Amino acid sequence: MLDWLLVLVGGLVGAPFRYLLGVDARFRLHTVFPWGTFAANAGAALLLGFLAEAVTRGELGPRLQLLLATGFCGALSTWSTFSYELMTFTSARRQAMAAGYLVLTVGAGVGLSFAGAAVADTLL
Repeated sequence: MLDWLLVLVGGLVGAPFRYLLGVDARFRLHTVFPWGTFAANAGAALLLGFLAEAVTRGELGPRLQLLLATGFCGALSTWSTFSYELMTFTSARRQAMAAGYLVLTVGAGVGLSFAGAAVADTLL
């Protein structure tokens, strides 16, 4: 029973954080590029890389993994919004924007996951 509460608490923090990143990015940057979604996904990838390495090394127990990786990062990152934004760019005939967003997001996500793991490897 405690496990789902940990996921819930992590999600209760991660989801509003993602929303506020999007609001802040739109307010500050005034651009059609979805920097808020990108920042949320990039940050979650970096943190998940760190957490994955911590789990592998035995430095992060299953409860913290549920709270941080499943709950917080699961709610922070958003494949559905990313996909929706890609489709919106494509529908608006902004294929170059869609392609750039796709390459940037996937590339940064993978790269930041490895970077997070490298940071954990150095610190732990």
